[in-house]
Amino acid sequence: MQNKKILVTPLNWGLGHATRCIPVIEALEYHGFEPVIASDGVALELLKKEFPDKKILELPSYKIEYAKNGSLFKLKMFFQIPNMIKAVRNENKTVKKWIKEYGISGIISDNRMGVYSRKVPSAFMTHQLNVLTGNTTWFTTQIHRIFINKHKQCWVPDVATSPNLTGKLGHPENCSLKVKYIGPLSRLNKKCMPKKHDLMVILSGPEPQRTMLEERLKEELKNYQGETLFVRGVIDGEQTSVTENNITYYNFMGREELEQAFNESELILCRSGYTTIMDLAKLGKKAFFIPTPGQYEQEYLAQKLKKSGLVPYSSQDEFTIKDLEQVEEYKGLKNMDTEEVTWKDLFSLFEGE
Repeated sequence: MQNKKILVTPLNWGLGHATRCIPVIEALEYHGFEPVIASDGVALELLKKEFPDKKILELPSYKIEYAKNGSLFKLKMFFQIPNMIKAVRNENKTVKKWIKEYGISGIISDNRMGVYSRKVPSAFMTHQLNVLTGNTTWFTTQIHRIFINKHKQCWVPDVATSPNLTGKLGHPENCSLKVKYIGPLSRLNKKCMPKKHDLMVILSGPEPQRTMLEERLKEELKNYQGETLFVRGVIDGEQTSVTENNITYYNFMGREELEQAFNESELILCRSGYTTIMDLAKLGKKAFFIPTPGQYEQEYLAQKLKKSGLVPYSSQDEFTIKDLEQVEEYKGLKNMDTEEVTWKDLFSLFEGE
């Protein structure tokens, strides 16, 4: 009997959506399903490297670009809406074709709006049941929920109770969605290793903000004496590394290398993206956050974790290397005390259809 094929489609918005789908893809295979992976851009390139033996397909790109000025983030996004709508329509047409062409039996969409079908059962994975956009939050949240409701279930990678990692993002006061809290997801594991790096910098996210932060940090690190590992988050064809004084730069790292690097590092400097937060919690690491300018979600998460006494943060424009001294006053992130994800129960969605 042939294994059922499940289409897994992370959004190409930095690397976070792709990396948190890795444990989902592995769990599908372990439970006797055949994952078919689809995305675009750097997310697609990363998954090709992680799963070279899997069927990999390319979806139409949303072609989302960030504003260089964070205060113009919402305006820049507004003018990209027509292109996004076109991409979502093309995406849905493509998925309908693939269901027939490849015999797809189910769908797991990580925030890809056009990946759904009435012909097969599907789950939408997101940590944003509320989509924060300032004074337009109600509107963007309702639009997001329209797309979530096209699926049989909504999987939230967090715990249902408090304390939790997402706060009001994943725990709205009034919500009629068919939500399942599946626990935080991470592709990494905590290991006892001797310290090798005083500081690990890991970057991700859409351009041009990724490059802008990289350039700023390179300048600030001239005043830092500790041993530093700098992972730029640029997915090229081949891995490269160069050492300059006390800093070793990598364009990207594979999962095993990243896991080792995290475990060998005393302090992590990074964005406050939710996937990164889940990784840091799994590893029990101390960190310092620099939210992407204008991205309300990252700013909210950074504020939430600072208020909880866990992780300090700074805006990108105001950050200096001396800010890292604040970390000593914070507890750092810890693994959530929760039961393991019951994958068998989740994947029952795709049985008997």
